[in-house]
Amino acid sequence: MNLRSRRTDGRPTIADVARRAGVGAITVSRALRDPTQVSEALRRMIDDAVRELNYVPNLNARALASIRTDVVGVLVPSLTQNIFSDVLRGVYDGVDGTNLQIQVGNTHYNEDEEERLIGQMLRQKPAGLIISGTDQNAGSRTMLEKAGCPVIQIMDLTDDPIDTVIGFSHYEAGRAIGRHLIEAGYRHIGFLSGWMNSRSLGRLAGLTDTLKEAGMYNPKLITPIITGQPVHEHKDEKKMSFATPLGARKLLSGLLEADPRMDAVFCNNDSMALGVLFECMQRGIRVPEDFGIAGFNDFDIMEAAHPSLSSVRSPRWESGHEAVLALRRRLEGDEDGPKIVDLGFQVMKRGSTDRHGGLARNPVRGTW
Repeated sequence: MNLRSRRTDGRPTIADVARRAGVGAITVSRALRDPTQVSEALRRMIDDAVRELNYVPNLNARALASIRTDVVGVLVPSLTQNIFSDVLRGVYDGVDGTNLQIQVGNTHYNEDEEERLIGQMLRQKPAGLIISGTDQNAGSRTMLEKAGCPVIQIMDLTDDPIDTVIGFSHYEAGRAIGRHLIEAGYRHIGFLSGWMNSRSLGRLAGLTDTLKEAGMYNPKLITPIITGQPVHEHKDEKKMSFATPLGARKLLSGLLEADPRMDAVFCNNDSMALGVLFECMQRGIRVPEDFGIAGFNDFDIMEAAHPSLSSVRSPRWESGHEAVLALRRRLEGDEDGPKIVDLGFQVMKRGSTDRHGGLARNPVRGTW
């Protein structure tokens, strides 16, 4: 094989990548086959050239371009959060009994790493890709649009999916929990988040719109403040230090200083809701009489806490499982399935927001 021969369709070649990176074509080929064979600095140069040229080669260049493997690539932003453990459990349950094999990539909430992993997976000619989220950068989206295999985005919704999207509306979830807190009798409602991604921003937008409609919006309680600086949107999992129980206790202290009237908070995840409960216990604040707490995702510990904690239950297992089923239908030739699938969510109303005691007598459950 002559690595320097040009394609007739105008697409970039290994030789083009080599020239852009300032290295030999054989070095590029070696790096694409096995990145561990070159230095980290050289790998970065080659990755940058691949990204700039939008080069998506086939690792098995001797095989027919139409041949694909039985591998399904799955990209999630974290392997340490239970959210994505549940998603992966749904994925593996979905491929049970088939010839499909799962290859998992961890993006660490870093869009550059996500783009690199997408390119790496596409070079292996996968049967399909399952990608968490809908906020891929321009380079990732371009590669996915040209992937030549089914691409399923999960855990969120968008009117403009790359191929198919299966998830739920974080905006509507924020609106629903806001309505619940207002109906429960709380009037000074805050939002607690140690960091923000696109899904968090959706929840915040839904809550904010609901509070504005009710005339209860207070920006002092919506923008968490630590040492005078707002918590910004982050692109890296390493910056999530405040999205923990301990971080939530510190953030809650900042919000209470900003406005001591605050009487309820919607937390960006369940871990933070637990931290808020601990801080209220430390301060002698009664929950739910003086202060309401709601979380997001609804892990088992929310029902086990005392008082039990309200939360938005997200369809984590369902997202992974339905994504695989949709992908399998596509591989079997069914091209008529829906491109946007809303799995919905549930608002789990429990003791931490039961200000008037009604939920104990009449438990209220949301519906998918």
